[in-house]
Amino acid sequence: MQRARLLGAAVMTFDDLGYVGATVVHITARARVSRRTFYGLFSGREACLLAILQDTVERVEAEFARVNLDALPWQERVRTGLGSILSVLDREPALARVCVVQSARGSQRVLEYREEILARLAGVIDEGRHGSARAERIPPLTAEGLVGAVVAIVYKRLLKGTGKESLTGLLGELMSMIVLPYLGPGMARKEGDRPAPSWLSKVDEVVRHEASSTGAEDPLKHVPMRITYRTARVLQAAAAHPGASNRRIGELADTYDQGQVSKLLRRLQRLGLLVNEGGGQNKGEPNAWSLTALGAKVTQQLALDITNSRETEGLTS
Repeated sequence: MQRARLLGAAVMTFDDLGYVGATVVHITARARVSRRTFYGLFSGREACLLAILQDTVERVEAEFARVNLDALPWQERVRTGLGSILSVLDREPALARVCVVQSARGSQRVLEYREEILARLAGVIDEGRHGSARAERIPPLTAEGLVGAVVAIVYKRLLKGTGKESLTGLLGELMSMIVLPYLGPGMARKEGDRPAPSWLSKVDEVVRHEASSTGAEDPLKHVPMRITYRTARVLQAAAAHPGASNRRIGELADTYDQGQVSKLLRRLQRLGLLVNEGGGQNKGEPNAWSLTALGAKVTQQLALDITNSRETEGLTS
């Protein structure tokens, strides 16, 4: 939980101050944890940025597994994979700017990891030569150049920071550019004209809506308290079981002292993280606790949001 909190704070800090200008003190102050806790998890700022990149790669790979990417033919594999990457970046603009823009300003170790990722992507694109009638005329460096071009376009779009256009809206044009040397201008035109998949269209709508709202700030700054392990468990339980009673929340959070549970729930209610939709003592009905909008943002920021109630039945540390 502390690791998730620090990484969330680091993303916001690197995005606000830049990797060069951010310090461990900035990160720990934003996360409201001690420097000792930070150094118990990371050797320094560099290791923290690497952890952000590695976690993001794992999220993208999970998206690939969900759509069974390896079973698709090359052209569809590239299109679906690129769309998945763009959608992950679109859903979290601050994370996207850190991974694409700020990582390019990182240390040698960060740059080396970044190059490893790009080399893997180039390897996938280079597979297009194997099934192409133009294979003999396509230099092996073509794939590397295409990946570099895609990254440069995404980098520029994120650097502008307008927030009005989604990255997923670039899919058709980027795919047209990628398939051109392998499949020719005819297929490139078709890729450029293909409508975005329905799931990408939904992502695009969400990005446009969030860009026009004022809720794209760090939700943790509104919480004047340290989110302890026990508090995190309570928020996690409320996220997975909206409307749960005091007793149920306590059971899910492994906190069986009902006095402590009631006190913590009331405190979280005063902070605007929880809302009691039940009758409570006034009406002789059980309390029914659910996350507020702010509570949901904080829980998501801490990477604690669980939608599968069966997982929460056996909450683990």
